[in-house]
Amino acid sequence: MSEHPLQRFFKSRRARPTFEWERYQHRDVLLINHPLCQAVFSRQGAQLLHFQPVGQKPWLWCASRWPLVGAIRGGVPVCWPWRGRHPSESGWPAHGWARLLDWKLIDSHEGEHGVSLHWRLQLCDWQADLYAELGQGMELRLNTCHEDSETCQFGHALHAYWRIGDVEDVALQGLDGVQGYDQLNRQACQQQGELRVAGGCQRVFEHNGPVQLDDQAWQRRLGINTGDSVNTIIWHPGSRPLLGVAGDETSGFVCVEAASGGDESLSLAPGERAELSLQAWLV
Repeated sequence: MSEHPLQRFFKSRRARPTFEWERYQHRDVLLINHPLCQAVFSRQGAQLLHFQPVGQKPWLWCASRWPLVGAIRGGVPVCWPWRGRHPSESGWPAHGWARLLDWKLIDSHEGEHGVSLHWRLQLCDWQADLYAELGQGMELRLNTCHEDSETCQFGHALHAYWRIGDVEDVALQGLDGVQGYDQLNRQACQQQGELRVAGGCQRVFEHNGPVQLDDQAWQRRLGINTGDSVNTIIWHPGSRPLLGVAGDETSGFVCVEAASGGDESLSLAPGERAELSLQAWLV
């Protein structure tokens, strides 16, 4: 399997600062080079596109080619302030505005245990803040403040694409007995045992908390926690082609995402806040 497209930035022998901006495929990207990890964010979407603890294979998948405009497929897209299709505006983008707009980097600093970043997006009467903690593991926290004068419908997701050796050789543990909805077959489902996704999967589970991604090809186990979410969503396109993604690239990821809202949107009153988090660690 080919290497992550953003690993190229870390092959140079020249010393790099901990934080450094570069231009790549018409986007501003922030390179992070710390003794414990390497990572890349795009300014567009405050999207974590690459994360690799020292001595390990990359944890996140990213498409090798990006569109000139539009969303970047891969990493951890921030779906906000709705996920999926907008319930009433058919011309608005799927998964909201956040992954299409440039965010402001409010703060970044390094320490003994890794790096911390704070990104912000202000849009009309909404404010979203994304906090990242990266070191030997990773944690993302998305906070939303609704400042309108009326109650609004809302949804959000951290739509993570996890890098794997081969989709044929991965299984997800921790969902046994959990109820959900199978969007491919359009019916309710209950998971029995481990979940394999090679033939295609799009399931929305009534679950939050830890799951385990067992990667037999890479002999790696990742713990993934969707702790503050209403749903854990598992997705892989199977053999279905994805726009802008080479056919052989789809075998290298599976999506395990934290999500709330969607078909059953959340209601946020004026001044109310919503939180969503995603954590990962090596088991």
